[in-house]
Amino acid sequence: MKVHNFNAGPSVLPNEVLYKASKALIDFEGSGMSILEIGHRTEPFVAVMEEARNLVRELMQLDDDFEVLYLHGGATTQFMQVPMNLLESSETAAYVDTGVWSNKAIKEAKLFGFVDVVASSKDSNYNHIPKQFNIPPQASYLHITTNNTIYGTQWHMTPVTDVPLIADMSSDIMSRSMDFNKYSLIYAGVQKNMGAAGATMVAIRKSMLGKVSRKIPAILDYKNHIDNGSMLNTPPVFAVYISMLTLRWLKEQGGIPAIEKINEKKAALLYDEVDHNPLFRGTVAKEDRSLMNACFIMDKPEMEEEFLKFCKKEDIVGIKGHRLSGGFRVSMYNALPYESVEVMVEAMKYFSLKKA
Repeated sequence: MKVHNFNAGPSVLPNEVLYKASKALIDFEGSGMSILEIGHRTEPFVAVMEEARNLVRELMQLDDDFEVLYLHGGATTQFMQVPMNLLESSETAAYVDTGVWSNKAIKEAKLFGFVDVVASSKDSNYNHIPKQFNIPPQASYLHITTNNTIYGTQWHMTPVTDVPLIADMSSDIMSRSMDFNKYSLIYAGVQKNMGAAGATMVAIRKSMLGKVSRKIPAILDYKNHIDNGSMLNTPPVFAVYISMLTLRWLKEQGGIPAIEKINEKKAALLYDEVDHNPLFRGTVAKEDRSLMNACFIMDKPEMEEEFLKFCKKEDIVGIKGHRLSGGFRVSMYNALPYESVEVMVEAMKYFSLKKA
């Protein structure tokens, strides 16, 4: 029996993806070899890579200027790869600081040029998304983190700006409808809504490249990866395969618009219980609450451990909050069934009645 998996990442995957992947571990498409054994430049895997990249383009409805890459290193590598490729040492990039990951991105960017932190919610422990800020018109780009996994906030609007917009979408990629073409570069670790850990998806406008004068190491130059069809070096074969299967599944569900409706329904159910259950209290400004990561606490912290043990008995896992924010974090990514949220809500209700 599977548990109700609310882990923040790596996270729950669709059952059919796990089933198909398990078969491919033994025999990939009748080849007599495991997916772990096939050559990455052989026709079967080239087809996997191309299908994965094309599904990204299709699901996100990207225009022709975009290239899609699957890279190593996790989204954290993109914190430095983005400014290395796009920020001249004499120029300034604008960043909005909304949490741990955006703060790490800011630190990395400072190694390559100047950084203007145009807004931050750090003073309020990142419990909201800044609404008012000015973007220098001469900025090379504006960088945001669309969803903040640790603190449970999410951008529900796209900043209006004349400078190129760059986003870390690691924890809400393909979870809701949006105009992805308003961005110049999007990156995301695939282990939350796009597959298993081990790969990072980068969608980048080709028109953004070739503008910095610095020498870029070959393996970190986006142009080289584009020229080699995301095969500059051995790609994370299994992670790309799982991502392809997950994107196939998403397309079969009706794509992003369909999964958005389900995600909204899951989040509404959970947040309604947080708001009406006397034992729990949300930690995020309501207008900025994440559909992916619901963060909340108990007014009586001494009861938190007891509630976690109770949930474990109910086969509910992964709800303990991050060490920096405490409390609880219920992650509701694309593949999480609505029924799991129902189980979570029933557990909250039962525990509250027991303690009344």
